[in-house]
Amino acid sequence: MTPEQIIRRPLMLTEKGNRLQEEENQYLFEVHQDANKPQIRDAIEALFPVKVEKVHTMIVRGRMRRMGRGQAKTRNWKKAIVSLREGDTIDFWEGA
Repeated sequence: MTPEQIIRRPLMLTEKGNRLQEEENQYLFEVHQDANKPQIRDAIEALFPVKVEKVHTMIVRGRMRRMGRGQAKTRNWKKAIVSLREGDTIDFWEGA
């Protein structure tokens, strides 16, 4: 898998994501479900000019949602919490 396939999107629009980013120098990402921690580490270091110290992963279960008159389950997805070296940051709005 390429780094672009492993890292699907950053999760920075949540209160927890903003707090971790400001206080702990940690960033949240949605990642490919089959990716492991070394692959996630290498993908982050390839996409951004940073050094990764730790990677924590978790599977987020899908929820039951209303779809018309019935209900359906949304898909499961994988979340990664990436801890960066002291002084490193990721600027998502650099080109905006």
